[in-house]
Amino acid sequence: MAVLPINKFEEKIVETVEENSVVVIIGETGSGKSTQLSQILHRRGYTRSGAIAVTQPRRVAAVSVSRRVAFELGVRLGEEVGYAIRFEDRTSEKTCIKYLTDGCLLRESLSNPELNQYSVIILDEAHERSLNTDILLGLMKRLTKRRTSNFKVLITSATLDGVKVSRFFSGCPVLNVPGTLFPVEKFYSTERPTNYVESCLKTALDIHLREPLGDVLIFMTGQDDIDKMVSRLEDSIQKLEEGSCVDAIVLPLHGSLPPEMQVRVFSPAPPNCRRFIVSTNIAETSLTVDGVVYVIDSGFVKQRQYNPSTGMYSLDIVQISRVQADQRAGRAGRTRPGKCYRLYPISVYNEEFLDATIPEIQRSSLAGTVLYLKSLSLSDIDILKFDFLDPPSRESLEDALRQLYLIDAIDENGQITDIGKSMAELPLEPSLARTLIEANELGCLSEALTVAAMLSAEVTIRPSRSKNKEKKRKQPFSKLPDGCGWGDHIQLLQVFESWDHAFYDPSWCTNYELQVRSMMFSKDVRNQLSQIVHKIAKGPLDVESGIMQNKSDKNYRKLRRALCKGYGNQLAERMIHHNGFHTLGYRSQLVQVHPSSVLEADEDGQLPDYVVYHELISTSRPFMRNVCAVEISWVQTILRKLEKMNIHKLSSGGSDTLESHEIAKEGNLTLPVERANTDKKSDSTDSKIQAARERYLARKAKK
Repeated sequence: MAVLPINKFEEKIVETVEENSVVVIIGETGSGKSTQLSQILHRRGYTRSGAIAVTQPRRVAAVSVSRRVAFELGVRLGEEVGYAIRFEDRTSEKTCIKYLTDGCLLRESLSNPELNQYSVIILDEAHERSLNTDILLGLMKRLTKRRTSNFKVLITSATLDGVKVSRFFSGCPVLNVPGTLFPVEKFYSTERPTNYVESCLKTALDIHLREPLGDVLIFMTGQDDIDKMVSRLEDSIQKLEEGSCVDAIVLPLHGSLPPEMQVRVFSPAPPNCRRFIVSTNIAETSLTVDGVVYVIDSGFVKQRQYNPSTGMYSLDIVQISRVQADQRAGRAGRTRPGKCYRLYPISVYNEEFLDATIPEIQRSSLAGTVLYLKSLSLSDIDILKFDFLDPPSRESLEDALRQLYLIDAIDENGQITDIGKSMAELPLEPSLARTLIEANELGCLSEALTVAAMLSAEVTIRPSRSKNKEKKRKQPFSKLPDGCGWGDHIQLLQVFESWDHAFYDPSWCTNYELQVRSMMFSKDVRNQLSQIVHKIAKGPLDVESGIMQNKSDKNYRKLRRALCKGYGNQLAERMIHHNGFHTLGYRSQLVQVHPSSVLEADEDGQLPDYVVYHELISTSRPFMRNVCAVEISWVQTILRKLEKMNIHKLSSGGSDTLESHEIAKEGNLTLPVERANTDKKSDSTDSKIQAARERYLARKAKK
């Protein structure tokens, strides 16, 4: 096995770690920091007093790197070397090197705040600035002051601002380790391509026909573009004249791939064959693919962003940062001199790209984060003043506190409730965790577990292609359940039940155009959630059956009531005006039910007065996804809570202030509901939105 650059610095690393509780290691791409650092410390005896934990922002990286380390040490994965990701734990009592997602380490700290089981904690790939890693940075700063006996924290990264992190940790040392980087020649486009998929395809074919043997790594934005690129590239290569170039295989790489398909990219190409790896930004730093000589950089990345003022997520294709561009280029120079084809002008790189990626903590909903911090029950933590490397906006933190208050996770004084403590122990977003707790009280926990598992596994149900309702009624057994008109959560439950009746047959999923892997994952998630709930719940539980034996409206009503409690901050109200337009009750916006929803209107064509939604997302326009009808009597308790809400007290339990009074006065929970009509023109919709806003503001002024 070749000696990696970090091994040459072993003595210096060990000496620095021995003398300091916190060390920052900047290791260039290809330096071997992810696989070798844990082994160096293991060899030097640090696992005698506890295990070494190595966090990764991505599940794929945690699994693949642990496999590599186990292979290099000659041990079976899951024994001396293991990994833990959400809903999967391959470790044992023997495990002394543990790779885990940053979220898993946060969850472990709930039951053991001192993390005494670890002698060393390595926060790897910290430059990605994932939400959980940023929280861990703040907690590690606190923990190193409390655990003074030979406890070590290492922060490793390819591009992180070491000086900034060193300052955060009171001037800790920064070590720089070079990578095995050969020179990389960079080529820029003379102008922006009108279609980056087409431009990537053309560049890939030019490389294949003209350049010497070597693998090609193509950076795309997401799974849809990757699938399209893989298909078109395979077709184009097959059409090339025989003998004009070497053979080629095209491989996708993204987080949703099954493990057996992810592993394929780590196998070398067959003799006289070129590999094309079409990947998301997961291959920038999280995963290293050997053999890459050519990189095609589209210049874009798909980024999920949250707007706390609207409570809405958007999934946007945005330009990458200069740091990301440099990381992508560096992938071409690992084994020999390489080439990077940047599909954008050099002026765009110099003038338009940000220096670094915006940290996730500044573009995410923080409800889960704040719930975690509250559950630590640390008297010295004020949520609005927590020590973050890059603090989120006050608006984001206030939005999180508001969400948690409305679903009973914290009380009106900002203290975590017993319900909140139970929620924090569940590896779910707060809304689903609260739903399970309420479902247990109402006697429909089994059904709620199924819904939570289906949503966590991101099972997608395609809408029926038939537009003829009468025809659908004549063929009831050829279609999936329709949620009985109550909405998508009920449909998810019914689909899982139908699959259960089919004895979890994979072909059943295929027949109904459901992804087999997602459905199998939902079954595994449900089993694990059942085990976790057994540990934290009080009293007897009935979670073994996923089947609702008596499918009456009464049973579905219980589940919908539990969902209302869980989604207390995600409530929408239909307000009908004289012109029949469904408009605004909250945050000055119109939001439509996604056209794929099975939520049904009544015989007069009207939607339910109140619905809850799992996600509010902006694509072509704002949509509510996974919607369920609820009753007004369940909503009243939520509306009453708003009258007592005081953001300042929610944050720290402090005294009332004028500012917090003003915030509380703005509390109005409802969002508008309108069924999406994709045939309407956006300019017409915009004019209706503006008119609705004016009517709403006029009514508000009269009150």
